[in-house]
Parts: sequence; structure tokens; C-alpha cells
Amino acid sequence: MGALTRERKEFPCAQSIDQLSGKWKTVILSRLTVRPMRYDELRHDIPQLSDKVLTKRLRHLCNSGFVRQERGGGSSRYCLTKRGEMLKPMLQALYDWGEANADTFGVRFLSAEAD
Repeated sequence: MGALTRERKEFPCAQSIDQLSGKWKTVILSRLTVRPMRYDELRHDIPQLSDKVLTKRLRHLCNSGFVRQERGGGSSRYCLTKRGEMLKPMLQALYDWGEANADTFGVRFLSAEAD
């Protein structure tokens, strides 16, 4: 028997949002667009994110095929898959839009130097 295919009466954009819902998935993916990272590097770069949530989100992103865990040399690191690489333009557009519209929503971002 072949793989089951679910038919949906939705739009493709709704499927995309479903797969990437929640702010932490897009934040993790955005960090990985810069370079592959070890778990502790991700924790350092996203200090607001708990270990439990980071582990859960990484597991979901790996299971969804956006991220893969590469093991070797006594440590492992996370990197984008081809499917994850396809998200780069969208993630950049979300970043740009958020930055351009922050004032409208009363949001102020901390600079990288504040770390």
C-alpha cells in the first residue's frame, strides 16, 4: 500500500503557516540560515528559549524535514535541509517586514551589542 495522502480544502499558505506556527520555529530556522549550529550555540543565541522548548522545536523541525542533525567528531550540529533552505527568502521577508513595522506595533528590538 502507498503512503496516505490527506486531501485538504485549504490553501497552500495555510499549510505553510501550520508547519511553521509559533515564533520559536522561525527564530530557530533564521539562526540556521546563517550557519549550522550546535545545540548549545542555539541556546546561547536564543536565551529566552528554554531547553525543553528548544528540544521539542528542533525535533519537530527535523521530523518535518526542515532541519537535520549531523553527528560526528564527538558533537552534533543542526543545519537546514534542502527543504529548509527553500525557506530562506520567506524568513528574510518576515524579518524585513517585522523590522520595518516594529514601530507600528510598539516593538523595539535590542541590538546585537546588548548581548
